[in-house]
Amino acid sequence: MADPAPRVVIADDQTLVRTGFRMILGAAGIPVVAEAADGGQAVAAVLKHRPDVVLMDIRMPEMDGLEATRRILAGRVGSDCRIIILTTFDLDQYVYAALSAGASGFLLKDVSPEQLVAAVRLVRSGDALLAPSITRRLVERFAPRAVSHQAVHGDLSELTPRELEVLRLLARGLSNAELAAQLTLSEATVKTHVARILAKLQLRDRVQAVVLAYETGLAGPGHGSD
Repeated sequence: MADPAPRVVIADDQTLVRTGFRMILGAAGIPVVAEAADGGQAVAAVLKHRPDVVLMDIRMPEMDGLEATRRILAGRVGSDCRIIILTTFDLDQYVYAALSAGASGFLLKDVSPEQLVAAVRLVRSGDALLAPSITRRLVERFAPRAVSHQAVHGDLSELTPRELEVLRLLARGLSNAELAAQLTLSEATVKTHVARILAKLQLRDRVQAVVLAYETGLAGPGHGSD
């Protein structure tokens, strides 16, 4: 039996963007349960409808997408919700801040219909939506200025040598199947390693793990990343 389609909230101050995304998702059998024109409306929509995924524009009036992301993920109702950030710029300091706050990835607004649908399904499954090369550029550009970074993470010294190796490869964008092949392990063992890494470091998902790997210097230029 197939998993039910993810329920989506679209938060963007441009009606045309919301309408277009709703049509694309609807055509793929993915229901849009609410729309929001600003961050405050997005937070309210999540509380009311409890969606699986929120498509969140960063730059909105009243309350921006970054603050809305923080509020949603900090709340009990929104803690299981996955947030995809929408932006017109791939190198945006607000994107970096949103990823650090727990967003599961980001999309440029000129994304293709196929990519949009695939992204929603991907993050619903618990995976991360992030190109490692873009992650590295974001972290290298904005991490030194991110002095207000609030997330509290465990110490990398808590990880075993194998877990450090898995995290380093994770930061290069390898899937569980690719990790398993590279490390000569089963996918089930890889999933266990990833779950333990996230638990030990108090991280929400693979996106935060990738960001942390670059912030701490575990991954980056000279470490074989792309």
